[in-house]
Amino acid sequence: MSGPSQVKDVPITAGAEGRAQLIDFLGSGVRAPQDWKIGTEHEKFGFRTDDLRPPTFDGERGIEALLKGLTQFGWAPVEENGRVIALSRDNAAVSLEPAGQLELSGAPLATLHDTCCEASTHLKEVRAVAEPMGLGFLGMGFQPKWRRDEMPWMPKGRYKIMREYMPKVGSLGLDMMTRTSTVQVNLDVASEADMVKKFRVSLALQSVATALFADSPFTEGEPNGFLSYRSHIWTDTDPNRTGLLDFVFEDGFGYERYVDYLLDVPMYFVYRDGKYIDASGQSFRAFLDGKLPAYPDQLPSIKDWADHSTTAFPEVRLKKYLEMRGADSGPWNRICALSAFWVGLLYDQTALDAAWDLVKDFSLEELHALRNGVPRQALKLPFRNGTVLDIARRALEISAHGLKARDRRNRNGADESIYLSPLMEFAEAGITPAERKLELFHGTWGGSVDPVFTEYAY
Repeated sequence: MSGPSQVKDVPITAGAEGRAQLIDFLGSGVRAPQDWKIGTEHEKFGFRTDDLRPPTFDGERGIEALLKGLTQFGWAPVEENGRVIALSRDNAAVSLEPAGQLELSGAPLATLHDTCCEASTHLKEVRAVAEPMGLGFLGMGFQPKWRRDEMPWMPKGRYKIMREYMPKVGSLGLDMMTRTSTVQVNLDVASEADMVKKFRVSLALQSVATALFADSPFTEGEPNGFLSYRSHIWTDTDPNRTGLLDFVFEDGFGYERYVDYLLDVPMYFVYRDGKYIDASGQSFRAFLDGKLPAYPDQLPSIKDWADHSTTAFPEVRLKKYLEMRGADSGPWNRICALSAFWVGLLYDQTALDAAWDLVKDFSLEELHALRNGVPRQALKLPFRNGTVLDIARRALEISAHGLKARDRRNRNGADESIYLSPLMEFAEAGITPAERKLELFHGTWGGSVDPVFTEYAY
């Protein structure tokens, strides 16, 4: 989740003409393949190194102090109500999730080498500021130690509205906000037809990514029975804005159908003059007709639409590009690996065709069984005559071919397939990061999750 969109504010005409504007806006992101970029985002949990508790927003060791400290590296502060709640630099941003999870929204970059370097630089900068403050950061899918009521809340107007609304529509939405972290990648499309094919392939394989990246086996210091508890949390957050989006696989799917889906996703807010107006549960269709109860006799702008599009949370999200949303957060090399996995599958036509051949006969029932089963069983989930591990191995093989075909090399002459190595390792062993941590918990960690904060911190 990010803050209000950096989108040019263009008024939207009422009714059908306005709907057409929304469709055009969604389609305006198409780029020629030579101009495709990679935008990587990752979230991480902060903790105080002395007591492992999450830092508050305020205070000498608080998140705001950390953000201010990062300005020494050329980051510009972004304020809300006089408080620093984000940073910006060169088309990238550092922002805060509701409980202070620190997010890097990376700049659109040309190669995986660039995006991996960007993530590495960010983590070094964070460490340089955090260590003297007695703070550390951890990449996992779910907060392994602390209860929901022990998590702090950041002073952002958007999150106050969501905090009040979430319990009305699901039992785990507040956990999603305060105790989860993810890694995501944003990828371009060349045309509406290209978008449709990439959307279908990535939705069908999103559960495979969830399985490969599964790294959230603990809740409040104990094993929770899941390998990706973060993924499970999305199943009881808000059914109106989450899930697999079956309609993407229907004939005739395109930008228009996605706009209609978004119009039916209940709103959270309208952002005006630096303030959030609570419109939770209200309809963007009503807004389009000038009949929004929270903001009567007013029409939306494209910026309102862009903000609204960030409040839908399906497994793959369409903005002016596609956003992969299935993975638990993890260490530096898995931030790079998530982007590598999807770039390899989607940015080479031969690989995309092969990926489509892999998934095109998956039924909706099978896709839902995968989505519902991988949070607990990950790579070991039975599928047809084998397991998810079999699909994962084939998907990784296709991705590696795609990355080799792209032939983008670093200064040492290596192509981008090097970033798949941690995933190849998991697939070869048939074991997820979560299962490795569970082995340690039951073995050398002696039934404590505390060592995760030292052994797996950035």
